[in-house]
Amino acid sequence: MNENNENSLIRMFHVYRRYGSKAALFDINLEVFKNEFIFITGPSGAGKSTLLKLLYLGEPASEGQILVDGINLARISRNRIPFLRRKIGIIFQDFKLIHSKTVFENVALVLEAAGKPRQFIQKKVGSVLRAVGMEDKQNSSPLSLSGGEQQRVAIARAVAGDPTIILADEPTGSLDAESASQVTGLLKDFHIRGSTIIVATHDKEFIKKSGGRAVYLKQGRIQPPPA
Repeated sequence: MNENNENSLIRMFHVYRRYGSKAALFDINLEVFKNEFIFITGPSGAGKSTLLKLLYLGEPASEGQILVDGINLARISRNRIPFLRRKIGIIFQDFKLIHSKTVFENVALVLEAAGKPRQFIQKKVGSVLRAVGMEDKQNSSPLSLSGGEQQRVAIARAVAGDPTIILADEPTGSLDAESASQVTGLLKDFHIRGSTIIVATHDKEFIKKSGGRAVYLKQGRIQPPPA
């Protein structure tokens, strides 16, 4: 790994994540480049979701160094964490939409937290909902939507702040084939627009259709993919 590569966006050096005496990730060394589409794949329990959590400080690394867009996560101060997270859009398998808020309000939350003015929010939310084909559902409750529609709203929320990095944790895992294909297409669209995308998935068809680099995890270690 080149420690001085200006094209590197994320670098992980000898990273471990332990829960008590159990290690979920072992000696992870990984470099992700600007505007790359990369998959973290492997069987259930391999550590895919844990690796993503380390990147947005959902959990801290137990050992090692992680640099995200030049920010050393081991040294980041507490008041700088929101600044880091504004660089990252996160898509969860279970959507994590707020049911008491409308589709519009769910997407607007990201921009409100960043202190954007109301007029900007109105325009931007409309734009990203249009991009994911959900503009006509902006006043709907998430509970009235299908799983595929909820995931499209989750993608709109993730990209609303124009993040440098989009992290997606099993984004097609709970969707039917048609909805999964739509989500795959949307992520490819945002990749074309310039985002670096990291997807944790065991969906081989997703990887095949997207054509990105795949990093294989097994029992918390990066290993050569199975034949």
